[in-house]
Amino acid sequence: MIAVRHLSKRFGTEAAPVLALSEIDFTVDEGELVVVVGPSGCGKSTLLRILAGLLPQSTGQAFLHGTKITGPRRDIGVVFQSPVLFPWRSVLNNALLPVDVQRLGRDTMRAKAMNLLKLVGLEGFEHRFPWELSGGMQQRVALVRGLIHDPALLLMDEPFGALDAMTRESMNQELQRIWMERKKTVLFITHSIGEAVYLADRVLVMTPRPGRIADVLKIDLPRPRGLDVMNTPEFGAYVKRIRTGLNASGGIE
Repeated sequence: MIAVRHLSKRFGTEAAPVLALSEIDFTVDEGELVVVVGPSGCGKSTLLRILAGLLPQSTGQAFLHGTKITGPRRDIGVVFQSPVLFPWRSVLNNALLPVDVQRLGRDTMRAKAMNLLKLVGLEGFEHRFPWELSGGMQQRVALVRGLIHDPALLLMDEPFGALDAMTRESMNQELQRIWMERKKTVLFITHSIGEAVYLADRVLVMTPRPGRIADVLKIDLPRPRGLDVMNTPEFGAYVKRIRTGLNASGGIE
């Protein structure tokens, strides 16, 4: 579904360029949940913004279903680290924001929004406002908003990074459950090694800036994965391999 070829990104001026990404190459199959992990500042979010069509690459190409990504697309959904909910809009109206922007028709999409809110455990909160919700609940609304227009690809940029540890684990379980039900193609960005191994079909490990793909791991752990999988030797072996790779590349001090 996704093909990224020789992709690089430079910021700054010609006199003082900053190379954020260098020669990125990878693919993502349809229905796959791929996690990109790497140290802060390695270009993970830059990569995601390029795939979302929000930022142009300097060299190389990115494709979705064989078509070049040259700008924002209706078949791509994005969930950022902050839920970015409008405080004056209810939960339901925040979820329907892409419907309003794309003029998809509220009457037909309202029922779908209600079903998605039920799917993420927010039934009964449709008419609440963001300030009445916990951080985890707000992120669930952002997840519904990312799914409401039925995108082919869902991009998630450290969506649970600002949550406390217990809520983060709960959201990881929730995302796995929703992904198994919907089988959406997901590219998930994180700097948490444990989160990457828990969620992924495959993990792409990035180097410090300039970001490159240093390793690709297929995670052969059965699904659904309970939190107790984190205590198994198999899980620990994956974590060790990623951590060793990050140490070797200078990603962990």
